Order: sequence, then structure tokens, then C-alpha cells
Amino acid sequence: MHLRLVCCVLVLLLTSCRKESIELASSKIKIEWSNDDGFWKISNVFVNQNGKWKSFGNPSGEYTILYSGTKPDSVPIRMFTNTGVEFPEQIFKYQQQFWKAATLPVTMNTAGEAVHFFPVAAEQQDGEIQFTYEHDYFTMVSHWRIDPRFPTDILITQKVVIKKDGYYSSGGASIAEVSEDDLAWATVPGYFQGKSIQEDSVLAYAYGQGVPAFPALYRERSMSTLTAIVDTRDSISYAVTASADLGRDPWENDRITHDKWNVAFSHMNRKGMLSPTLYYPVLGEPTSYRKAGDTIAYEFRYSLLHGDWFKSLKHTINDVFNFKESLDLRTNEQSLIDRVDDIHKYLTNQKTSLWNIDTYEGLTIGAQSYLGGVVGSKGDAMKNADYGAMWMLGKVTEDPLINERILPYALNFKLVQQQTKPGFFHGAAIGQYFLRQRRMFVEEWGEFVEPISLTYYTLIDMGNILLFEPSHKVLRERLRLGADLLLKWQASDGSWAVAYDRHTEQPIFTDIKDLRPTFYGLLVAYRILKDEKYLDAARNGADWLVKNGVEQGHFIGVCGDARYAPDFATGQISQALLDLYDVTQDERYRAAAIQAAKLYTTSIYTHPIPTNKTKTINGTVRRDWQIAQAGLSFEHGGIMGSAQRHGPIQLASHAGLFVRMFALTRDSIFIDMARAAAIGRDAFVDSKTSVASYYWNAMNKGAGPYPHHAWWQVGWIMDYLVAEAELRSEGNIRFPRGFVTPKVGPHQTLGFESGKIYNEAVNLVLNKELVTMTNPNIETLLALSKDKKKMFIILLNDKNKVVTDTVTLNARSKSITDLTEQKKIQTDRFTISLLPYGVKVIVIELI
Repeated sequence: MHLRLVCCVLVLLLTSCRKESIELASSKIKIEWSNDDGFWKISNVFVNQNGKWKSFGNPSGEYTILYSGTKPDSVPIRMFTNTGVEFPEQIFKYQQQFWKAATLPVTMNTAGEAVHFFPVAAEQQDGEIQFTYEHDYFTMVSHWRIDPRFPTDILITQKVVIKKDGYYSSGGASIAEVSEDDLAWATVPGYFQGKSIQEDSVLAYAYGQGVPAFPALYRERSMSTLTAIVDTRDSISYAVTASADLGRDPWENDRITHDKWNVAFSHMNRKGMLSPTLYYPVLGEPTSYRKAGDTIAYEFRYSLLHGDWFKSLKHTINDVFNFKESLDLRTNEQSLIDRVDDIHKYLTNQKTSLWNIDTYEGLTIGAQSYLGGVVGSKGDAMKNADYGAMWMLGKVTEDPLINERILPYALNFKLVQQQTKPGFFHGAAIGQYFLRQRRMFVEEWGEFVEPISLTYYTLIDMGNILLFEPSHKVLRERLRLGADLLLKWQASDGSWAVAYDRHTEQPIFTDIKDLRPTFYGLLVAYRILKDEKYLDAARNGADWLVKNGVEQGHFIGVCGDARYAPDFATGQISQALLDLYDVTQDERYRAAAIQAAKLYTTSIYTHPIPTNKTKTINGTVRRDWQIAQAGLSFEHGGIMGSAQRHGPIQLASHAGLFVRMFALTRDSIFIDMARAAAIGRDAFVDSKTSVASYYWNAMNKGAGPYPHHAWWQVGWIMDYLVAEAELRSEGNIRFPRGFVTPKVGPHQTLGFESGKIYNEAVNLVLNKELVTMTNPNIETLLALSKDKKKMFIILLNDKNKVVTDTVTLNARSKSITDLTEQKKIQTDRFTISLLPYGVKVIVIELI
């Protein structure tokens, strides 16, 4: 009896000493656990909103570990469009491999056995909590602590000690689950975004239009930032983010490793509840096979902050992946403006530029060979790109090789590209490419005609030419012909069909909507022809696109060979809306332009963190930062985009737009991304021609099968440099901007009209012989006064530190003045110093 009493007392004492609740807290977040029948579950989650604690989501704390005794199944599931067609159709050969991989059990998150559990033991010490759990397959130990730098973040170090051989993937714990009714936004950057669950699996999974209704796993090769984010309606953003060293390195040492899959992300947990989740390693990948006694160890973080997805994304980009700091590594071997000068030589050399002359419909036409994929091509496709850049380069160089041997035949190509015969396509651009053997124009990936192609290859191209040749009567008539057809094709709600079959004249690709800047062609027509009906229709189209595209986060792209996977057209929408705002002063368009630009930041890689580590690239030793993906945009991302195979691209059409966005918003993410894309990218530039490769994995092989891309490179570089000059001079340097370039993004043509430097009218010129400099981190823009009696030198520092150089003038001068510092310079050879990312303007009175 006495022994029984002692035992009862001991039990009571032990029970009274055992903690039934624990807490992890900072000034911004608070998480409480309670012991429920021997299991530690999260009972409350709070986020500090302006001094008030707000409860968040449906608290959980449940862990998930996936196990498979054998390698997971490799049979993909089938998906169908909303029109009943199996997706993707076989003609889209570039997408087949990646779509198959994306619909396997692992990526659909149905593979293996899911072990769900709550910890059975918790120990709190020195602001850290350790949770443990024993299972027949493993022992799990999880350490939770507040990040001392960021009180919104919880750092989790997870260890899984293996007891049974097999394939493992650790999914961490769900802090809380967000109900569908409470969802405000969700994104896995580079794959999807949206404000609601999308039940159409193809739209959600292939096009990223809305939040997938299933817990798919996304791989890092097309993720722009290694995070998954879910926002609630009461402005709490919940994200899971990999530690900076967890994701794959796309070029580890001496070969491409872009395809490796180290870590997977989902917006949902395995049970299909909205809760951002990270899995490491990925089930079935080589590192996921473990033997008894092995340990899986990794670190990640959860962020809970008062704000939206964009605030959360920037926190991850700058605070976890050091994007702003790594920008300081960038330095040039060749200035951007010198690249433009060398590309000028490349483009005027018929051999290097693959320039062709042919005849069609009685006109001599000229275009460059296109050796990429075009349906029906036998290596005989021809194409021109960036007519604005073509006419700009002719104007600023006054080069007869351009003005007499290229532009007249490029103009004829444009004229015959437009359908002038009466009928359904009267006024349309009947194809991007001319096939010399078949004597016909074709689209990239089928016999159809798109309204967006009418905007691009008739209205924008002709509009840009007319900025330089405003009295060209034939072009004005052709522009009106195209604009009238675009207006005729517009639905009453402002939208357009994606495409029309060339033979039946019926809409095709009806499973998707034309969520692209098609309306912009009518804005071009209005600016040139001044007819109000075009502006009214442009506004109608923009209103539809803002409501159905920008506000929803829903887009498609312009590349037919990728079945219109979302691409650089998203950035182009932003500039198109800014241009519409300039004309109308309607604040709705300005706000929508900013939102579209924010969404486009998810098309920019921010990982891995660039370093000074040496790597071997095709026999050449480079620094890691020289070949870094971080800072580059992709052509098209998502599951079926080219980023899956090739990585990002060098064609940084968005750079000028992002400079302008920084000027509008003062949000540094835009200017940092612009500079990261533009500066120090010499490892991708062909030393013989100064033409950059298109895809990241081509490194410095030059234009390759895309010689026309050189025009786009001239266009984006000039747009970026002039945008930087305007920004840094606080508007004292300003040049009128024309229309965006077709297809590849938002950069705009320049040089068609005089600009102003400190209120003096000037014209841009490109002449390397006039000024000699040696520091490749200083850009040199030149302009002449309208009477050609003054030359202005605009100097831009590409570095975040003071740089110096010696300037040698190769033109006879009466006087030289440093306008920035308001002082005279006494010699034709002088030293200049530029502040970090600084600007300086020198004016020379010419003899």
C-alpha cells in the first residue's frame, strides 16, 4: 500500500513538471505548440500587423516524409485541354519530353508512401526548439529557431537518420494551412501565379494561369527564385525558401548541370492543403536513395510577414540570395556601347549576318537566314527582327551600307509580308518567315495567322519605320489597312482570338485566351494616324487584358513552337500599358503597368548566388559570376518552356523598362535586375563579332542560327543605356521613345527625333572614332546639336564604385566644358572620375 502511494506521488510530480505548451516568438511572429495526447501540434500562429497580433491560418505542425522501397514509377498521367484534346499535341515536339517528366508520379506528388506525423518529444533551450520522432523507417530531429537577422523568419535544420534502405524525401512541417476562401495569391516563381484555384489542369499546370488544384512538385531549373508563397486575404504572406546552397548549381565545375533536381517546391502539402512545402531530396533522384545509417541533413526557412507576395519575394531575393550584394561582382571586359559598334560591323557584313536578297511579287526583298525550327523550312527560312533598331542604327551611323543596301530591301520584305488581296486576312501579316524554296510566308509552327502577329509584323514594324519616315505614303496606307483589320477582328469585350486557321479561317487554340499585348497595335495606329477610333479600341483591348490577365496573373506567350507558354510578352505588356498611360493619363494603366512589371520579376533568375569560384567553360577558365544565371530572364519558363532545356537568355529586352520602373516606383529590385542582366555578361559574347549567344547553355557561341538577334541586341542595349542616362541625370537627358520591338520584349526604338540634354536639342550619333576611352566599365553615348556645332559626351559608370579613365577627343574643339561640374577643361586629353553608377556630361564646341 505504501509503495503504491509513492508511485502515485511520483506520477503526479512528473506530470506537473512536464510542459504542455511551448512557444517560439519574435517581435514579428509567434508560434505556439501544445502537447495533445503525446504529440506536439501547433495550436496558434500569430503575425504582428502594425502592433497588433493577428492569428494566421489553420495551425498544423504536421510533418511529411516520403518513402519508396523501389525507384518510383515512370508512367505519366494524361491531361486534356478544355476542348478535349490531349495535351500537348504531337506537333509540339520541343514540349514532349518535359511534359512527360512533369506528369510522372513524383512530379504530381503521388509517388511513394507518405508518412504523416507529429513529433512526440520537444525540448526548448536558448531560444531554440528541438522536435523528435521515431518511425520504423527513420528517426527525425528538427531544430527550429528565429533568424536573428530577420524576425519574420524561422530557420529549420532538419535531420533524418535512415533505418531502412530505400528512397526518401523529407517534406518538413506545415506551420499552418490556408483555406481556399482565405487565399489572396499564390506563386511558385517561374511556374505559376494567381489569386484562385484553377480547376483546368492544363491552364494551371502548363500555362501557370492560377493556382493548381493538386500538390505538384516544381523543379529548380525553371524556378526563378527558390521559394513558394501563399498570401491570405488579411495581408499575411507565408513562404518556404531553400537555403542558398540547397538548389542545384547549373554549371558545377566543367560541364552543364542545369538539369539536376536537388530540391522540389509546392504550394500545397501532400494532402492537397494550401501550405508552401519544400522537399529534399527529391524522391527518385540519385541523392534520395539512402541506406540504413545514412543521414539526410538540410536547412530551409519559413517566412511569415505582414505584406504580399512581392514583399516576400524581394525579401528572399535580397536577404537570402544576396542579389543586390552579388551585383557588385559584375565588371565588364567590353563596354555595352562598344558591343553595339562591333555588332554594327557584323550586321553590315553579308557573310557574318547571313543577309539574303531575293525577289517576291515583283519586289527585291532582303532578310537574314533563320536556321532555327520553322514548320516547312528546309534551312531556307528568312526573317528580319527589330525594324526600329534597323532604322535607328542607320540614322545614328549614317552608314550607306545600312541605309542603301539593307533598309530598302528590308522595307520591301515588310510590304510583301502583308496580305493585300481582299478576303478574311486582308491587311494581316501572313507569316514571320519567308521560305525561299516554297516561295511563301509562314508562321513559326503551323499554317495559321495571329492577331498578335498583325500587331507585331505590320503595325509595330511599320509604325517604327514611320517614326523615321513620317511622310511615307504607302506605309501609312498599309498601317491603316492593318489597323482596320485588327479592329475588325476585335470582339466586343476587347479581346482577340489567339489565331485563325489559314485555310478554314476559323479560330484555333480556343482552349486558351489571347492574354498578350495585342491591343498595342491600335495604339501605334493612333499615334501615327491620329484617328480616335484606334485609341478607343486600344483602350477597350487594354481594359480586357488588365481585367483578365494582369489582375489575375494569367498570360500566354508569343512563341508558337512553345505552344504559347508565357514568356517575355508579359514584360512587353507592362511597357505597352505605360505607353497607353502616356497618351491617356489614365492612372489605371500606370498601376497595371507596375503590376505587370512586378509579375515579370518572376521571370528573372535570382539563384544560385554568384561567386568568385573558378570554373572551366569549354576549355576556358571563368569566374562563376561571369556565367551566372542570376540576373538573366528566360525566354519562356514553366514546365514546357525553353528554360527547362537551355536556361535563361541574354536578350535583356526588359532592362530599359526596369530602369523606367525604378524611376516610377523607386523600388530597387527593378534597377538591380536591370543592371544584373546588362553588366558583365562578356562570357556569353562572341569575341569575334561581339554578338551574344541567345540561350545561356550556348555560352559564347555567338548568334548561331539566329543572326537577326543582333538587331534586337542593338535595340535593347541602346534602350537600356538611354534609360540609365535619363534616370541618373534626373531627366536632364531625355530622348523620345518609339514603339516596342515585336516579340521579344519591351525595349523601344530611339533616334527618330531630337532629344534634349540640359534643354538643348540634340541627336544621337554612333561614331567610335570621335572619342577614345579604355575603361570598359564606362559607357559613352554621343549626341550632336541640331546645327552640329556642339558634341555632347554622356558618360555612365557601370560599377557601384568610383571609376576613372582618360578621355581623348578626336575632333577639333573650341572649348570643352564639364556640364555636370560646371567647369572648363583645358585639353583634348583629360581624366574623368565617375561616382558609383554616376553620370557625367561633357560638351565640346566644335571647330
